[in-house]
Amino acid sequence: ETQWKGAKAREIGEGVKLYYNGEDTKRNGVAIAVAESLKDHTSAVNRVSDRIMAVRIDTKEGYWTVLSVYAPQTGCPENEKDEFCMSLDYAIRAIPDSDYLTIAVDLNGH
Repeated sequence: ETQWKGAKAREIGEGVKLYYNGEDTKRNGVAIAVAESLKDHTSAVNRVSDRIMAVRIDTKEGYWTVLSVYAPQTGCPENEKDEFCMSLDYAIRAIPDSDYLTIAVDLNGH
């Protein structure tokens, strides 16, 4: 999670590139850090929301999609939780079946 606002990418040191998305500085956004050895192989970034984003990387073995997910807290309104679940379902279904998939998720609900 990140508190940066906007849909951007920036170098954060030692060749690591951070892709992030956050709509509001009062609420944490989502981010994926890509190692220097892989950053030039990033073929797509899908910023679904400030809670869900995907980075697709072209590797020798095929495409690898990393999905970063930050679930709503337990006190959030039900409609926000429902919207999150629908967005997560959509994001997973949008990933090609041939891709390797890694889901990094924070579901602890604080």
